[in-house]
Amino acid sequence: PAMQQRLVVVSNRLPITVRRSSTGLRVERSSGGLVAAMGPAMEQLGGVWVGWPGARLKPGEERALSEQAQGYALASVDLRDSHVRRYYRGLSNRTIWPLFHSLLDRTDLDRRNWETYEAVNRLFAEVANEVAGPDDLIWIHDYHLLRCADHLRELRPGGRIAFFLHIPFPPFDVYRVMPWYREVLRGLLASDVVGFHSSGYVTNFLDCVERLLGVRVDRQTGQVEHGRRTVEAGAFPLGIDYAPFAQLAEQGPRALEGREQVVLGVDRLDYTKGIPERIRAFERLLEVHRAHRGQVVLLQIAVPSRTKVTEYQSLKREIDELVGRVNGRFGTSYWTPIRYLYRSIPQARLAALYRDASVALVTPLRDGMNLVAKEYVACQVDEPGVLILSRLAGAAETMHEALLVNPYNIDSVADALHRALTMPREERQARLLALQRRERRHDVHQWLRGFLASASSPRDALRPVGSGDFEAWLGAFLAGWNGALFLDFDGTLADLVDHPDAAAMRPEMRAALARCAAREDLDVGIVSGRSLESIRKRVGLEDLIYVGNHGLEMAGPGIASFVHPDTRHFEARAGEIARALAEIDVPGVWVEEKGVSLTLHYRECPPERHDEVAKRGREIIARMGFQPRGAHCAVEARPPIGWDKGQAVLYVLRELHGPGWSEVIRVIYVGDDETDEDAFQALSGLGATFRVGDASRPTRARRRLSGVDAVRVLLEWLADRPRQT
Repeated sequence: PAMQQRLVVVSNRLPITVRRSSTGLRVERSSGGLVAAMGPAMEQLGGVWVGWPGARLKPGEERALSEQAQGYALASVDLRDSHVRRYYRGLSNRTIWPLFHSLLDRTDLDRRNWETYEAVNRLFAEVANEVAGPDDLIWIHDYHLLRCADHLRELRPGGRIAFFLHIPFPPFDVYRVMPWYREVLRGLLASDVVGFHSSGYVTNFLDCVERLLGVRVDRQTGQVEHGRRTVEAGAFPLGIDYAPFAQLAEQGPRALEGREQVVLGVDRLDYTKGIPERIRAFERLLEVHRAHRGQVVLLQIAVPSRTKVTEYQSLKREIDELVGRVNGRFGTSYWTPIRYLYRSIPQARLAALYRDASVALVTPLRDGMNLVAKEYVACQVDEPGVLILSRLAGAAETMHEALLVNPYNIDSVADALHRALTMPREERQARLLALQRRERRHDVHQWLRGFLASASSPRDALRPVGSGDFEAWLGAFLAGWNGALFLDFDGTLADLVDHPDAAAMRPEMRAALARCAAREDLDVGIVSGRSLESIRKRVGLEDLIYVGNHGLEMAGPGIASFVHPDTRHFEARAGEIARALAEIDVPGVWVEEKGVSLTLHYRECPPERHDEVAKRGREIIARMGFQPRGAHCAVEARPPIGWDKGQAVLYVLRELHGPGWSEVIRVIYVGDDETDEDAFQALSGLGATFRVGDASRPTRARRRLSGVDAVRVLLEWLADRPRQT
């Protein structure tokens, strides 16, 4: 496809690998499906490929590296040995790889590995940002870089970023085992488009972002509302470069001699590929169907992988022992049941093996796609063979004409082998032609065009939140119950503005809030960091409960006026802190005094000085014995009383409904600030909580709302609900 902007590909490895030895630097082409898929595309489109070269480069060597690529540039990410150990061998391959393949017993959870993974993902983002132009599409690939887009989004908020995952995305119950599940999801949602191999993986992803982040999802369109951005999640099944494989198969000499039928397995040596289970299934075939003895051979090719990793060394020993056992049990002087090759095979030789094999046995325990199945189909240019394919491979979603099996069910795989080996030619040909027609049409070039078209298209915003959304989220929760609604003010009921004195509710918001307050079955409270006097004046409605100063003062119907008894001990100190903060002499910085608490505001100061002002403010507040808390372009200073919005809301509920309030009322809390996180935590498991606004910030809230307009829709839905009896 023609593109005005360049393409910047970011992956763990560059398309070439550097190996350093006593004889100097040796450069080889990297292996794997990603290089095979993206290499020709980059040669055609141009741009930059960002990745790790496999070794640390000395000054001047990167230029020599770039000469190895044709039509595009290379940019290397410098990784230390500790990075490789913890980011690559650690979190990537001992945590994410097994977890995303739903192999929990092999999943290692080490926080130090996570911290290194996060740091390395930031390194990749920084290099990509340096080499990318303002309009370039940055396309991040695979599980090593799940956090990269989040760091890139910080560096270029309006940049075009896409992500493609080449392995499965696990179901909700498996995915949430990882302690950092929220961070990974936010990393993916920092992209504009997130691509997967199959619609099943898209469904798993949407389940996780909806249930674990509380974001709004449109499953029909694959859209996710992430704060004020809309992200598209879609299935883009990867194909192969079909024509060259078919051509190699047509031209190659015969690869298999002998009268036996050959069952072919081709895999990288990895525990996800199901090689031991495959050998046991072949053994079961020979046990149950004796006629195949002496007539069939399993040719298993295992390409060495991660040879220094203990689990892979153990796997190789297990396979060696299994092959020896089966051959010893069934082999004769003229027939060896299993031929096992532990090495790489040149592509031309592999194409000939595909062509000459009667059956391809492709039975991974879990696989993102599996291109071996597609390569076998492309190379079947002679006598039609049969593809046996694991249902747990992404390729099974479209390759319906294969014999689909459960790789864990040894008897089922053995039966499929017998069926394939005895299948009439007419059926073999019908299945093969249908497979070839699809794979020829949906090849790697079509995959590339489809993904780039999606990534380059303008994003349509998700439809505005409606009453139907709140009915789905809260209808059953509130059915038959009275309710209590608590709302923050700034950023929740009123838009954030440069100066707090300018904050005001829109008329339609005030009307909806008044209608909620008029309901006999709904308590309504406003919980704010503003002083009690200020928040009552801003809202201006009677019959509401008002909680000011983060809960240090309260008033309203049904509760006695309340001022926390410990506040008198800190009023003088609050004045001292205000004077100290006033010495931060930066234009646009000012201090709001609220009696026993205060807020340092810096929204109106130059953005490049925000971090500096916040840091100085926190240091002053902490040094003088108060608790600094972050807010929107502000730092709150609160006395060390151990009281917050969460404690205040629980106090109000006890005053109104007694200590057993959770048995008589359902609670909803809506807020947009870091100080509201205290309420979200206090109500966790006890109420429905919503965080408004910026989706990049972590939250304990159950769900997210994009902005003030969504809060108004919630109030209107609550006001219009049938009365509860």
